[in-house]
Amino acid sequence: MPKTMQKTKNSEDKLILGGCEFNSRFILGSGKFSLDKTKLVIEKGEVEMATLALRRANSGTDSILDYIPKGIALLPNTSGARNAEEAVRIARLARELGCGDFVKIEVINDTKYLLPDNAETVKATEILAKEGFIVMPYMYPDLISARQMANAGAAAIMPLGAPIGSNKGLLTKDFIKILVDEIDLPIIVDAGIGRPSQACEAMELGVSAVMANTAVATANDVGLMAEAFKLAVQSGRKAWLAGLGRVLEYEAEASSPLTGFLEDLED
Repeated sequence: MPKTMQKTKNSEDKLILGGCEFNSRFILGSGKFSLDKTKLVIEKGEVEMATLALRRANSGTDSILDYIPKGIALLPNTSGARNAEEAVRIARLARELGCGDFVKIEVINDTKYLLPDNAETVKATEILAKEGFIVMPYMYPDLISARQMANAGAAAIMPLGAPIGSNKGLLTKDFIKILVDEIDLPIIVDAGIGRPSQACEAMELGVSAVMANTAVATANDVGLMAEAFKLAVQSGRKAWLAGLGRVLEYEAEASSPLTGFLEDLED
Protein backbone atom coordinates (compact mmCIF):
# COMPACT_ATOMS: atom_id res chain seq x y z
CA MET A 1 0.00 0.00 0.00
CA PRO A 2 1.44 3.43 -0.90
CA LYS A 3 2.69 5.32 2.13
CA THR A 4 0.45 8.29 1.36
CA MET A 5 -2.64 6.12 1.66
CA GLN A 6 -1.79 4.06 4.72
CA LYS A 7 -4.41 5.58 7.01
CA THR A 8 -7.22 6.64 4.69
CA LYS A 9 -9.42 3.84 5.99
CA ASN A 10 -8.66 4.63 9.66
CA SER A 11 -11.36 7.10 10.63
CA GLU A 12 -9.63 7.93 13.90
CA ASP A 13 -6.20 8.61 12.37
CA LYS A 14 -4.39 8.99 15.67
CA LEU A 15 -0.90 10.39 16.09
CA ILE A 16 1.10 7.80 18.03
CA LEU A 17 4.12 8.97 20.01
CA GLY A 18 5.82 6.64 22.45
CA GLY A 19 2.73 4.48 22.67
CA CYS A 20 0.49 7.48 23.46
CA GLU A 21 -2.39 8.48 21.20
CA PHE A 22 -3.15 12.06 20.20
CA ASN A 23 -6.03 13.45 18.17
CA SER A 24 -4.32 16.79 17.56
CA ARG A 25 -1.37 17.10 15.22
CA PHE A 26 -0.71 20.71 16.17
CA ILE A 27 1.95 20.91 18.89
CA LEU A 28 2.50 24.16 20.74
CA GLY A 29 5.93 25.53 21.50
CA SER A 30 5.27 27.63 24.57
CA GLY A 31 8.59 29.37 25.05
CA LYS A 32 7.57 32.82 23.77
CA PHE A 33 4.15 33.18 25.34
CA SER A 34 3.34 35.25 28.36
CA LEU A 35 2.10 32.82 30.98
CA ASP A 36 -1.41 34.31 31.07
CA LYS A 37 -1.88 33.56 27.34
CA THR A 38 -0.78 29.92 27.51
CA LYS A 39 -4.12 28.43 28.50
CA LEU A 40 -6.01 30.48 25.88
CA VAL A 41 -3.74 29.34 23.04
CA ILE A 42 -3.91 25.69 24.10
CA GLU A 43 -7.70 25.77 24.21
CA LYS A 44 -8.19 27.68 20.94
CA GLY A 45 -5.69 25.46 19.12
CA GLU A 46 -7.11 22.28 20.71
CA VAL A 47 -3.51 21.44 21.55
CA GLU A 48 -2.80 18.14 23.31
CA MET A 49 0.98 18.48 23.65
CA ALA A 50 3.00 21.56 24.59
CA THR A 51 6.69 22.15 25.10
CA LEU A 52 8.15 23.85 28.11
CA ALA A 53 11.62 24.99 29.03
CA LEU A 54 12.92 23.67 32.34
CA ARG A 55 13.70 27.19 33.56
CA ARG A 56 10.00 28.11 33.20
CA ALA A 57 8.87 25.01 35.08
CA ASN A 58 11.32 25.59 37.92
CA SER A 59 10.96 29.31 38.51
CA GLY A 60 9.50 29.43 41.99
CA THR A 61 5.90 30.56 42.39
CA ASP A 62 5.40 31.66 38.76
CA SER A 63 5.71 28.31 36.97
CA ILE A 64 4.37 27.58 33.50
CA LEU A 65 3.07 24.29 34.86
CA ASP A 66 0.39 26.28 36.67
CA TYR A 67 -0.89 27.66 33.36
CA ILE A 68 -1.01 24.47 31.29
CA PRO A 69 -4.40 22.73 31.60
CA LYS A 70 -4.55 19.23 33.04
CA GLY A 71 -4.42 16.43 30.51
CA ILE A 72 -1.95 18.18 28.23
CA ALA A 73 1.12 16.07 27.49
CA LEU A 74 4.23 17.95 28.55
CA LEU A 75 7.20 18.01 26.21
CA PRO A 76 10.10 19.51 28.17
CA ASN A 77 12.93 20.63 25.94
CA THR A 78 16.62 20.82 26.66
CA SER A 79 16.88 24.43 25.55
CA GLY A 80 20.22 25.88 26.55
CA ALA A 81 22.13 22.63 26.20
CA ARG A 82 25.39 23.01 24.26
CA ASN A 83 26.31 19.32 24.15
CA ALA A 84 24.87 15.87 24.81
CA GLU A 85 25.95 15.84 28.45
CA GLU A 86 24.06 19.04 29.23
CA ALA A 87 20.98 17.85 27.35
CA VAL A 88 20.91 14.60 29.32
CA ARG A 89 21.22 16.49 32.61
CA ILE A 90 18.33 18.82 31.75
CA ALA A 91 16.12 15.90 30.68
CA ARG A 92 16.74 14.09 33.95
CA LEU A 93 15.93 17.21 35.96
CA ALA A 94 12.67 17.66 34.03
CA ARG A 95 11.65 14.09 34.86
CA GLU A 96 12.44 14.66 38.54
CA LEU A 97 10.21 17.75 38.49
CA GLY A 98 7.31 15.58 37.36
CA CYS A 99 7.25 16.51 33.66
CA GLY A 100 7.03 12.87 32.58
CA ASP A 101 9.01 10.81 30.11
CA PHE A 102 8.64 12.89 26.95
CA VAL A 103 11.64 15.03 26.08
CA LYS A 104 12.53 17.18 23.11
CA ILE A 105 16.28 17.16 22.63
CA GLU A 106 17.76 20.51 21.63
CA VAL A 107 21.54 20.79 21.43
CA ILE A 108 22.64 24.15 20.08
CA ASN A 109 26.15 25.55 20.38
CA ASP A 110 25.89 27.89 17.40
CA THR A 111 24.93 31.28 18.82
CA LYS A 112 24.55 33.07 15.48
CA TYR A 113 22.22 30.84 13.47
CA LEU A 114 20.96 28.62 16.33
CA LEU A 115 21.30 25.50 14.22
CA PRO A 116 21.11 22.17 16.08
CA ASP A 117 24.18 19.98 16.53
CA ASN A 118 23.04 16.70 14.99
CA ALA A 119 26.03 14.66 16.20
CA GLU A 120 25.57 15.64 19.85
CA THR A 121 21.83 15.17 19.50
CA VAL A 122 22.37 11.54 18.42
CA LYS A 123 24.49 10.94 21.53
CA ALA A 124 21.87 12.39 23.86
CA THR A 125 19.09 10.46 22.13
CA GLU A 126 20.84 7.13 22.66
CA ILE A 127 21.51 7.78 26.36
CA LEU A 128 18.00 8.97 27.18
CA ALA A 129 16.20 6.32 25.12
CA LYS A 130 18.02 3.67 27.14
CA GLU A 131 16.74 5.35 30.31
CA GLY A 132 13.14 5.03 29.18
CA PHE A 133 12.56 8.54 27.88
CA ILE A 134 10.32 9.14 24.87
CA VAL A 135 12.90 11.07 22.90
CA MET A 136 11.96 13.54 20.18
CA PRO A 137 15.15 15.10 18.77
CA TYR A 138 15.16 18.51 17.10
CA MET A 139 17.54 18.38 14.17
CA TYR A 140 18.73 19.83 10.90
CA PRO A 141 17.03 17.71 8.20
CA ASP A 142 19.79 15.35 7.20
CA LEU A 143 18.93 11.78 6.24
CA ILE A 144 22.07 10.19 7.69
CA SER A 145 21.60 11.91 11.04
CA ALA A 146 17.90 11.03 11.08
CA ARG A 147 18.73 7.37 10.56
CA GLN A 148 21.24 7.52 13.40
CA MET A 149 18.64 9.08 15.69
CA ALA A 150 16.09 6.43 14.74
CA ASN A 151 18.62 3.69 15.43
CA ALA A 152 19.45 5.35 18.76
CA GLY A 153 15.83 4.97 19.89
CA ALA A 154 14.10 8.21 18.92
CA ALA A 155 10.29 8.15 19.06
CA ALA A 156 9.99 10.85 16.38
CA ILE A 157 12.23 13.08 14.30
CA MET A 158 11.77 16.86 14.46
CA PRO A 159 13.48 18.62 11.51
CA LEU A 160 13.52 22.39 11.29
CA GLY A 161 11.61 24.07 8.48
CA ALA A 162 13.73 27.22 8.73
CA PRO A 163 15.99 28.81 11.36
CA ILE A 164 14.29 28.88 14.73
CA GLY A 165 12.10 31.92 15.32
CA SER A 166 12.47 33.16 11.74
CA ASN A 167 8.89 32.54 10.50
CA LYS A 168 10.36 31.93 7.02
CA GLY A 169 8.47 28.71 6.36
CA LEU A 170 9.59 25.53 4.63
CA LEU A 171 13.07 26.43 3.44
CA THR A 172 14.10 22.79 3.93
CA LYS A 173 11.03 21.34 2.20
CA ASP A 174 12.88 18.95 -0.13
CA PHE A 175 14.94 17.51 2.71
CA ILE A 176 11.91 17.07 4.95
CA LYS A 177 10.20 15.13 2.16
CA ILE A 178 13.20 12.79 2.02
CA LEU A 179 12.79 12.10 5.74
CA VAL A 180 9.08 11.43 5.30
CA ASP A 181 9.86 8.93 2.54
CA GLU A 182 12.81 7.20 4.22
CA ILE A 183 12.34 7.30 8.01
CA ASP A 184 9.78 4.98 9.56
CA LEU A 185 8.99 7.32 12.45
CA PRO A 186 6.67 10.30 12.85
CA ILE A 187 8.24 13.37 11.26
CA ILE A 188 7.28 16.58 13.05
CA VAL A 189 8.24 19.91 11.50
CA ASP A 190 9.61 22.17 14.20
CA ALA A 191 10.93 25.74 13.88
CA GLY A 192 10.50 28.32 11.16
CA ILE A 193 6.83 27.81 10.30
CA GLY A 194 5.43 31.33 10.09
CA ARG A 195 1.92 31.01 8.66
CA PRO A 196 -0.97 28.56 8.82
CA SER A 197 -0.62 28.06 5.05
CA GLN A 198 2.94 26.85 5.61
CA ALA A 199 1.74 24.43 8.28
CA CYS A 200 -0.81 23.12 5.79
CA GLU A 201 1.89 22.72 3.15
CA ALA A 202 4.05 20.78 5.60
CA MET A 203 1.19 18.42 6.40
CA GLU A 204 0.57 17.90 2.68
CA LEU A 205 4.11 16.51 2.46
CA GLY A 206 3.05 13.69 4.76
CA VAL A 207 4.62 14.85 8.01
CA SER A 208 2.87 13.64 11.13
CA ALA A 209 2.55 16.94 12.97
CA VAL A 210 3.66 20.56 13.06
CA MET A 211 4.98 22.58 15.98
CA ALA A 212 4.61 26.34 16.09
CA ASN A 213 5.65 28.93 18.63
CA THR A 214 6.84 32.29 17.30
CA ALA A 215 4.21 32.47 14.56
CA VAL A 216 1.44 32.28 17.14
CA ALA A 217 3.15 34.24 19.90
CA THR A 218 3.85 37.24 17.64
CA ALA A 219 0.34 37.43 16.14
CA ASN A 220 -1.96 40.31 17.04
CA ASP A 221 -4.59 37.83 18.25
CA VAL A 222 -2.79 34.75 19.58
CA GLY A 223 -5.98 32.81 20.28
CA LEU A 224 -7.33 33.30 16.79
CA MET A 225 -3.97 32.44 15.25
CA ALA A 226 -3.80 29.23 17.28
CA GLU A 227 -7.21 28.29 15.91
CA ALA A 228 -6.03 29.09 12.38
CA PHE A 229 -3.03 26.79 12.81
CA LYS A 230 -5.28 24.03 14.13
CA LEU A 231 -7.49 24.21 11.07
CA ALA A 232 -4.53 24.44 8.69
CA VAL A 233 -2.92 21.34 10.15
CA GLN A 234 -6.21 19.46 9.92
CA SER A 235 -6.72 20.57 6.31
CA GLY A 236 -3.20 19.56 5.26
CA ARG A 237 -3.59 16.17 6.88
CA LYS A 238 -6.90 15.53 5.09
CA ALA A 239 -5.34 16.56 1.77
CA TRP A 240 -2.46 14.13 2.25
CA LEU A 241 -4.78 11.29 3.22
CA ALA A 242 -7.00 12.01 0.22
CA GLY A 243 -4.04 11.85 -2.16
CA LEU A 244 -3.09 15.08 -3.84
CA GLY A 245 -3.94 15.45 -7.52
CA ARG A 246 -1.23 15.20 -10.13
CA VAL A 247 0.62 18.23 -11.50
CA LEU A 248 1.04 18.73 -15.24
CA GLU A 249 4.43 20.22 -16.01
CA TYR A 250 4.21 21.38 -19.63
CA GLU A 251 0.64 21.09 -20.82
CA ALA A 252 -2.93 21.87 -19.88
CA GLU A 253 -5.92 19.60 -19.49
CA ALA A 254 -9.56 20.62 -19.70
CA SER A 255 -11.49 20.17 -16.48
CA SER A 256 -14.50 18.95 -18.54
CA PRO A 257 -14.47 16.86 -21.75
CA LEU A 258 -14.61 19.05 -24.86
CA THR A 259 -14.27 16.43 -27.58
CA GLY A 260 -17.18 16.57 -29.98
CA PHE A 261 -18.77 19.59 -28.30
CA LEU A 262 -18.68 21.86 -31.38
CA GLU A 263 -19.69 19.02 -33.67
CA ASP A 264 -22.77 18.41 -31.55
CA LEU A 265 -23.73 22.09 -31.77
CA GLU A 266 -23.37 22.10 -35.56
CA ASP A 267 -25.60 19.07 -35.85
